[in-house]
Amino acid sequence: MDRGTVGSAQSGRLLVEVRNEGKSAVVTPAGELDHHTADLLREPLEDCLAKGLVRLVVDCTRLEFCDSTGLNVLLGARLKAETAGGGVHLAGMQPVVARVFEITGADAVFTVHDSLADALAEDPPASSGSPGSPESS
Repeated sequence: MDRGTVGSAQSGRLLVEVRNEGKSAVVTPAGELDHHTADLLREPLEDCLAKGLVRLVVDCTRLEFCDSTGLNVLLGARLKAETAGGGVHLAGMQPVVARVFEITGADAVFTVHDSLADALAEDPPASSGSPGSPESS
């Protein structure tokens, strides 16, 4: 499977990896997302959108913490992606992170998936009538 890495950024508390998966950009933050590290996630999300990748899947399985600043980064990306005809999908949130989304009601405005595989299974098929990729998880 070709998972061309688009890029990564890191600080002492957050590492962000980006790769393409079909028509989606998979953005994987690992560590703590807060006011000190928010730009490390904001920049790759904005880069993906600037490149025309409007279906963003944020793999939250390695995200250990998210404060209101991190939530605002994700909400901002969601608005920009939806304006461009796409969206932001959240996958595999840990309970501590999911709780922030539940308390604020943000879980109602995102498409939330139990796993990255589930989020990618909903990746729209390639255009031009070409056969879709396998959807097995």
